[in-house]
Amino acid sequence: MHGSGNKPPGLVPNKFLYMTKDLQRLASYCKVPIQAPSNPFEAMFEKGSLSAMRFVTAVELHSPELTEQVSRELWRRIWSKNQDITTPESLKEAGEKAGLPADQLQRLVGLAVSQEVKEKLKLMTQEALNHKAFGFPLIVAHIDGRPEIFFGSDRFELLAHLLGES
Repeated sequence: MHGSGNKPPGLVPNKFLYMTKDLQRLASYCKVPIQAPSNPFEAMFEKGSLSAMRFVTAVELHSPELTEQVSRELWRRIWSKNQDITTPESLKEAGEKAGLPADQLQRLVGLAVSQEVKEKLKLMTQEALNHKAFGFPLIVAHIDGRPEIFFGSDRFELLAHLLGES
């Protein structure tokens, strides 16, 4: 958000109200249990997700086969269970549920605060900004050798069309 100059939905009152209602509609339609954090301002602006992003980056660097599952567990914690995603203990719990072996968990939580991981996350963020990212979800699809970006979960039909899958 910062790098693109965008404002989070929580800072635009009508956008926040709309997105909250739309999220519930989407949850119902997709049959996905979504429950906004009990204190959205604290979860999104005070605590944020930097430690979770760094942990996922550490997993991607050292156990890439579990990146998706770790990401899903962290998502469930905050968006379905109203649980923390910032403390080392919560990162370990998510990693454990995702199938990370106990001996790797402590090492990956430690690596999440390493300079290597911080630099990798900065590089990935800059790559997203280079694609003109301004928020998420954002998908970068390489079609005929060109990157095409799609913002939002309501763009899958357009992505499928460009891929010749519609």
